[in-house]
Order: sequence, then structure tokens, then C-alpha cells
Amino acid sequence: MKFLYTNMYQKLRYTFVVCLLLTGVIANAQITLQSPYSKFGVGNIKGSLLPQLRAMGGVSTAVNKVNFFNNINMQNPASYASINLTTLDIGMAAGFTELSNSTQKENSFNSTLSHVALAFPVTTKSALSFGIMPYSELGYNFINSTKVGTTTDNTKNVDYRYTGEGGLTKAYLGYGIQFGDHFRIGANAEYLFGDLLENRSTEYVNEPGAINSRLQAKNSVGGIGFSYGAQYDISLDSKTTIMLGYSGSSSSKINSKRSQVVTQYYNDSQGNEQTAIDTLVFVENAPTNLKMPLIHNFGISIQKNNKWLFGADYRIGKWSNLTIDKVNQGLQDTYGFSVGGQITPDITAINGYFKRVDYRFGFQYDKTYIQMAGQDIKQMAVTVGLGLPLSSFGRTLYKMNFSAELGKRGTISNGLLQEKYINFHLGFTLNDKWFSRFRFD
Repeated sequence: MKFLYTNMYQKLRYTFVVCLLLTGVIANAQITLQSPYSKFGVGNIKGSLLPQLRAMGGVSTAVNKVNFFNNINMQNPASYASINLTTLDIGMAAGFTELSNSTQKENSFNSTLSHVALAFPVTTKSALSFGIMPYSELGYNFINSTKVGTTTDNTKNVDYRYTGEGGLTKAYLGYGIQFGDHFRIGANAEYLFGDLLENRSTEYVNEPGAINSRLQAKNSVGGIGFSYGAQYDISLDSKTTIMLGYSGSSSSKINSKRSQVVTQYYNDSQGNEQTAIDTLVFVENAPTNLKMPLIHNFGISIQKNNKWLFGADYRIGKWSNLTIDKVNQGLQDTYGFSVGGQITPDITAINGYFKRVDYRFGFQYDKTYIQMAGQDIKQMAVTVGLGLPLSSFGRTLYKMNFSAELGKRGTISNGLLQEKYINFHLGFTLNDKWFSRFRFD
């Protein structure tokens, strides 16, 4: 008796090549974000959520396999234990943002490849997953104009210019395992890397002879952190289950190198910048670190197999402990919640494609880590999405997941800024059985 393995090695080799190529695209993507709020901390935090979970408002802590289809939920690595087929997920994202205050508005657009993730079972009750995705985005360009001087006669107009670009990317390797019939645990090792580039200039307006100054700072990050999770499910009947979940990330110190240059320069009579006349400070690749916050997520969900799922998450983060270059960033602790769900009218329908579609919806609210003018900056969004089954080939199953987030952050009161945004996420998910073997005589 002989055994003939499938062409899993060819599939695995092809997938690794694709993942490596896409990893380079994600890691080197140019951020065109225009968000003054990304100036704080390490930028706008993206979250470790695929489109199918974003569509439910971010409900994820107590979610693993929805219906019979395998999804990768790196937000809670305990969920990997429920994966019984090789699962590949690749996606992209795009967003429109309207930034406004009490007098003016500005629009921007940003798009990027959002994630590459792969998971496969190791045993019947455990699975391994790895992938890469953005962790944070930094992108802003704004001017604060004011007047300086001790008397009316010598008052001068000054522009304080602030620019930033870059962001952090997260690559992870995780493992989840199930004990008994109801309890799962898991953990991710996560490598954060990327550059945070920020400039701050002081320029005198219409003063060709005045000496201007600029601080240029670059923080090159590269270090390891950890996240972990657990899930426990309770069967109400043969088809209905309540699940409890917890996930968190450790308060890790991430290595980085800090470079800083302070220069002085003139502007000519047309306002064009001239060559720097002096360098006051020059520091290159000084070793330091980021101390990341401790984060907790709690979740509950109820699911009827192949019909519906509803859930809720609550999260808190100790962002007040974030330090960069051993300097506390003056951020606030965060909290937030998500509620959402998914409904599939008839997953077994032969006729009527839209009966087999997953319809998703949700809402999320967060008090962010930013406080301005003594006012907490809050963020909220409504979400919708679809899980569209695609044609299957043999044992291979495909699904396209789409989500949209319509939300806002901040307020125009008290002279502050408000961001209104609509974000789109599109992902392609593959389920296949790579490690089977066939018997013949």
C-alpha cells in the first residue's frame, strides 16, 4: 500500500513567494494620509482586524470560525485552534477623509495593500498563523500661524510648520491550541518595524533677513512584542453557542534608533528656502526604545451555526504609559466598545445566490488617547459589510469580504478639528486542504 501526497509543497512554495512579494509592498508602502491627529503617539492605530471583522464593528475577541468557513482572527490568537483548513487572506484598503474646523474643510484620499495572512492546522486541535499588516500610520502637514513680539511696533508674523510621514508595520507568528471541547488559548510573537519621520519648523513671514529653524526627527523602530488570548464556549443546544473571550498585548519595550538634526536657514524675498547656514544639533542612530502600553480586550458572542452571530467587545489601553526615547508622550488611557453581528439567510441554498451571502453590520465607539484643549478626542463609526462566496474548485473554497466604515473623530467646538471618514476594506479568503493524502493499491 502506498500513499500519494497532494501537491501541497508546490502550493506552499507558491504562497510563500506571493507573501514575500506582498510583504515588501506593505512594508514599503508610502502613506499619503493627512490627519493632524496622527501627530500624537505612534500615529493612527490601525488594529489587527480583517474586513470580515471590521464589518461587525470590530467584534472579534469572542469570535473564531463563523459558519463552516475558516477566518484568521489575529486579534485573538486563541481562535487559531478552530482552523481546520489551510487559510490564506489577502486584502487592500482605501479611505476618504474630510478634515474641518469652524472655517474651512480639506479632503484627502489614502489607499494601500492592507494585509497578508496565512494559517494552517498543525493537529486536529491546533493551528499556526503568520502574516503582516500595518500597525500605525503617520501623515500630516499643517501650519499654526501666530504673532510674536513685545510691543505692537515690533510684532512679527510667525508660521509654525508641522509635517510627518511614515508608520509602523507588524509581522506576526502565532499558535493556538484547544484543550478539551470548549477551551482554547493562543499567543502571537509580533515584530514591529518602520520609520516615524517628523519635522517642526519656525519661519518668520515676509522677513527675508530673519533666521528660521527646523527640527528634523527620525525614529527607526524594530523590535518584538507579544499578544495572547483565550476563548471558552458554552453550548446552549446542538446549534447554538455562547462564547467568552479575552485577549491582550504585553507592555513591551521595542528597540529603536533615534536621529535628530536642528538647522538654521533663511528664506529669500519670494519665500523660498535657502541652504542651511548652521547645524545646531546632529544625532544619528542613537539607541533607545518605545515602551508600548498594556492592552486588554473582553468579548462575548452568541452564534447559531450557519445562521447568525451577534457579539460585543470592550477594550481598554494604558496609553498613558507610552514612552518614546524614554520620554512620556502625555497620552490618555483609552477605552471603547464594539457591537455587531452577521446574518446568513440560507447557507445551503442552491438557487438564490444572495441567500448564501453573509450580511454584516456593527457600531464602534472609542475614547482615543488624545486630549486637546482639555477635551477628550472621541471616535465613533457605523460599519457594514458583505461576505460573498465565490465559485469553488474541488476542495478549495473562496470568499470575498467587503466592509465599509463611516465615522468621525474629534469636534469643531473650542477651535478643534474634526475628521469625517469613510474607509473601505476588501479581502480575498481561500480555504483549502493542503495536507491530505490519497490511498491507492
